[in-house]
Amino acid sequence: MRRASKSAAPPCRAALTAAIALLLHIALAGPVARAACDKPVYLTFDTGHMEVAPLIAEVLQRQAVRVTFFAANERTKVGDGSLGEHWAPWWRERAAEGHEFASHTWSHVYWRADLPGTAPRFKVQASAGAQQGVVLNWGAAEYCQQIQQAGDRLQTLTGKKPLPLYRAPGGKTSLQLLAAAKACGYAHVGWAAAGFLGDELPSDKFSNPLLLAKALRDIRSGDILVAHLGIWSRQEPWAPAVLEPLLLGLKARGFCFATLREHPAYRAWVAASG
Repeated sequence: MRRASKSAAPPCRAALTAAIALLLHIALAGPVARAACDKPVYLTFDTGHMEVAPLIAEVLQRQAVRVTFFAANERTKVGDGSLGEHWAPWWRERAAEGHEFASHTWSHVYWRADLPGTAPRFKVQASAGAQQGVVLNWGAAEYCQQIQQAGDRLQTLTGKKPLPLYRAPGGKTSLQLLAAAKACGYAHVGWAAAGFLGDELPSDKFSNPLLLAKALRDIRSGDILVAHLGIWSRQEPWAPAVLEPLLLGLKARGFCFATLREHPAYRAWVAASG
């Protein structure tokens, strides 16, 4: 068997470089006249360690893409939490650019199980804040307060009313949990199977070029996409390296980008909330 030359670029990285060059050529060629876009996708970001947040913002601004941010007050590499004062200017700037915001629960609280009883109760576990790692027994009111607290803080930071939507950390829910949240005014938002962009996966098994190729192959019109403002465990950060090629590639395939305010499954709910 012939051995590859040590000087040759790894095939997956060479493919990524070629794809980026092609997409940049398309972008720099100038706008192409076409009918109004009828292939929307809905890019969303959950909070994370925030180190890549400024770079993500630059890409979104350069590509004129508006997204929906789901925010919790998570631990960050710099500053006092993702919804702390250190990051307040960053959130204000995103609001000025026309992005939308929604809750990810204040303490990034994972649902673990429904508990028996006549009233809804849940076993939950916070992954941020003073009770990080503690398993808790909460009723519906306590869970709703967690959603509301993140929403209230977002409104303070951005001056913009958040959407009446939320995303449970990890997307972990139950029918009882969803009903409790909806009763206090919040509809849950998950993501499409193809919309899981893979930035939480180990980079030694799921490289950036592989994740980019999979997304460009599988994403379909109407899909909700999810990524993060930094993942602690990933060695080769997904963002912003994959983000711009992904946006360019989807645009080249005729997709456009919209926020969840415009999503057909949520727009009536959002409008009814005022």
